[in-house]
Amino acid sequence: MAAAATLRDRIVDAAIELAEHRSWEAVRLHEVAAALDISLDQVRLHFREKEDLADAWFDRADSAMLRAAEAPEFQAQTTRERLQHLIVAWLAELAPHRKVTREMIYGKLEPGHLHIQIPGLMRVSRTVQWIREAAHRDATFLRRGLEETALTSIYLMTFFYWMRDDSPESAATHRFLERRLTGAETLNRRLFGRRPEKPLSPRS
Repeated sequence: MAAAATLRDRIVDAAIELAEHRSWEAVRLHEVAAALDISLDQVRLHFREKEDLADAWFDRADSAMLRAAEAPEFQAQTTRERLQHLIVAWLAELAPHRKVTREMIYGKLEPGHLHIQIPGLMRVSRTVQWIREAAHRDATFLRRGLEETALTSIYLMTFFYWMRDDSPESAATHRFLERRLTGAETLNRRLFGRRPEKPLSPRS
């Protein structure tokens, strides 16, 4: 199983590297296979189509984000700080290949790509749910729905801002995200009142 996982990662890495030298649109799976000296069928065993490689790339960001939540200092943060910490960690995992990431997203947004866009919406929802889980958000019913809507909006706005942010270490994106989260926190207090922060349970 470890060898299979390693090959899967190598396939994604090879595709990203090819895209860096050309573009994500220009990458072909037979080229990925050739770059790794494997058969096209070996690629197919791990990925049904090229779009699955993009999903695997964003899965890495999800994993990095959840690992960030394991940091000891994370438990002492406020809800707003946790959310910022998680989204920043998600973006940081993609940062070395921002150009390719941008090309992946723009490809999904092209007219006529509904077969890509609908699963893409589900992916956004899945990432937002993992953000909420990692931040220990436990609201229910109406409050949960409002929180999810607000967080999805903030996450997407920040992601698109980050894709064009050339500031050192994405500092402008971090400020943009902090302003949005602070505004959402203020609105939440107005709607539902101030609730004491619930400390995270210590990890074993």
